[in-house]
Amino acid sequence: MAKSRITPRKEFMAAAIEKAMRTKIKGDYAFGAVVVKGDKIVSTGGNHVKRDSDPTRHAEMVAIHRASKILATRHLKGCVLYSTHEPCPMCTSAAIWAKMDGIVFGAKIKDIDAYRKKKGNEEFEWRTISIPCAVVAKHGDPKIAVVEGFMRRECMQLFHS
Repeated sequence: MAKSRITPRKEFMAAAIEKAMRTKIKGDYAFGAVVVKGDKIVSTGGNHVKRDSDPTRHAEMVAIHRASKILATRHLKGCVLYSTHEPCPMCTSAAIWAKMDGIVFGAKIKDIDAYRKKKGNEEFEWRTISIPCAVVAKHGDPKIAVVEGFMRRECMQLFHS
């Protein structure tokens, strides 16, 4: 994994949290992500798994897809992905393939898994693959930075939304 050269910013994670809350209101899971380049949010993404009946429509994938369209490139060099929840192996891999500079996330996979096991029901059917984002990033090329647990408490509140 690349040494972290990212200084996380609250306003970007706050935007991801806001996107997650709006996504929940629309009937999907409360996950949100934003792609940032420099001081600007390029794109946002909410979870669309239920809405689109597509298991690949994670918030991070939506945000990366939109950023690629907006910037007209598949390589998102200079961009950072902010996610309310630890990206799964699919989403982490997409950030690597997009050549992003890194990922900043709030709630950890272990937080999600613990909540699912404790509160799981028909509404809360999340599945997890317990391979940490940092582990996937460590094996990726190019190496991307990972900042874990940024605004973790605020992001974990989305479980209760």
